Amino acid sequence: MLKIIIDKHIPFLQSQLIGIGNAELIEPEQFTREKVKDADALIIRTRTHINKELLDGTKVRFVATATIGYDHIDTDYCEQNGIYWTACPGCNAQAVCDYIEEAINTISIHQKTTPTIGIIGVGNVGEKVALMAKKHGYNVLLNDPPKNIGVSLEEIAQKADIITFHTPLTYNGQYPTYHLCDEKFLLLCKKNAIIINAARGAIADEQALLKSEHKCVIDCWEGEPHINHKLLFNPNTLLASYHIAGYSIEGKMNASHICLDKLAEYFHLPAIWNQQMADTEKLSMPEGDHLQGWLKRLTQQMRTADFDFEKARKNYLLR
Repeated sequence: MLKIIIDKHIPFLQSQLIGIGNAELIEPEQFTREKVKDADALIIRTRTHINKELLDGTKVRFVATATIGYDHIDTDYCEQNGIYWTACPGCNAQAVCDYIEEAINTISIHQKTTPTIGIIGVGNVGEKVALMAKKHGYNVLLNDPPKNIGVSLEEIAQKADIITFHTPLTYNGQYPTYHLCDEKFLLLCKKNAIIINAARGAIADEQALLKSEHKCVIDCWEGEPHINHKLLFNPNTLLASYHIAGYSIEGKMNASHICLDKLAEYFHLPAIWNQQMADTEKLSMPEGDHLQGWLKRLTQQMRTADFDFEKARKNYLLR
């Protein structure tokens, strides 16, 4: 019987997999080699790192991450060892765009002139952010060298009032994005430019941000869940959240749907996803805060004495 181990914080999976093999839901910290050694498939989030340490000597041959990014997966190891892996590009693009819209509306509330927005990374999310910004009448600059789109980073730094990053996190290749927003980049930026990172924590060098004194909005942090408290409490950090920009009910549903489609395809199963069942489950889910000012409220929550990053993220009510 097919054994599937699933991060229990991914919704819409348990009910869909009734009668499909042996499915077990566990906490992300319970993904150990001993726990997964007899599993055929894993469905995970960014909190689980897929690598030799976890998978060597196990039966696992399928890994799906219910996220856009996949820098937590050692893809070379998987491919060299015949382990199929897949992500969910675009699944929560609209949710991230909505987050950026809320952030921009909040920080631009007293802006007297039309801001110029620089969008670095023009994939599923970046495209939606560009359309949203144009709809509001903002000036838009794009940058995506791998796609040969837009202007240079230098031009965005020199002209943009708001700069938002939407690239994957990569360390190698022609266009690595690790610390793309570094001291050199920030020195080129306008002094009043606002930096938004709702992509991956390590795209922005947080020490450089602190040194630069640029204002910022941070959803993704280096070293999560052990975040930089100097940056969190810095007066220049206008808004902060706990890596939930993409956390919407629709985004989670899309991700779960993609994961199960890939699972069925890989193991030659009949289609698993039942949209009617998913819609019924959606109606029963408690709805999170989406009223005006919700991002300010998240910032205040993060700055309380008893705030726990991982606990808050696990218990976040989806928008």
